Amino acid sequence: MYDSILLPYDGSEGAAAVLHHAGELAHWADAPIQILYVADTTRDSVTVVEGDTVDALELKGRDVVEEAAKTLETLGVAYDTDVIQGNPAPTIVDYAEQYDHDLVVMPTHGREGVSRYLLGSVSEKVVRLSSVPVITVRMQPDETFAFPYENVLVPTDGSDAATVAAEHGLSLAASLDATVHVLSVIDDADLGLDVRSTGSGTESEQAATDAVDTVVAAAETHGVTDTVRHVEHGRPVEAILDCIDANDIHAVVMGTKGRRGTDRILLGSVAEKTVRSAPVPVVTVADRE
Repeated sequence: MYDSILLPYDGSEGAAAVLHHAGELAHWADAPIQILYVADTTRDSVTVVEGDTVDALELKGRDVVEEAAKTLETLGVAYDTDVIQGNPAPTIVDYAEQYDHDLVVMPTHGREGVSRYLLGSVSEKVVRLSSVPVITVRMQPDETFAFPYENVLVPTDGSDAATVAAEHGLSLAASLDATVHVLSVIDDADLGLDVRSTGSGTESEQAATDAVDTVVAAAETHGVTDTVRHVEHGRPVEAILDCIDANDIHAVVMGTKGRRGTDRILLGSVAEKTVRSAPVPVVTVADRE
């Protein structure tokens, strides 16, 4: 499923926890991890050490990746390390594409101070910009994540972008022998009051049902044997979070954009809000058009 995993890493508490989750993914996929520290050149980090001008963040980065490497060694995961300079989000995206990584693993927040490049806003930029699938993990105190994922949620609005993301999610679920929950959300706020009694409401219900049925049919061709259909009314992000909570979802796979109109579940803003707020890993997949 994945041949090479890129882990942008800053050594913060949240990032350290994600390192272990990335290690589990790597073990399962039999894939090496590339640990990457980006010394943020948009910050004033140049200093002088023993008479030599050096980049303090780059020196810090070498220590950070060395500690991460020790952890991966104890986990028995193959790895390599790199420290480079640049503007973090575009540098991470370019690095993943240049070296043919097929998954980027990131926490959605990092430590305040010199290593802030993994704050949520940067992770969200990577989600927006990356042509490579990105799995984001929101690390909060006392949160742990299940792996292998037994229940995978695939939100869909029937768009081309949703189809691309669903294909990735179905392949992942098939590899894990996981149950796939397929969700389409009808945003009543876009349709107005009494939506269920209007023609537009009926059309939206049918479109949502068709979108779910399309993914369920595709699941059979991927060898996914257990699927659950969900068609809900409400705000997309809230519906996604409710579905996660009610169905013991272990991971979400969704596109970074979708159809503009009444069922906008996969628009970038929804994906980014889900990345920010979901208590489980979120895999975002770009439509490479």
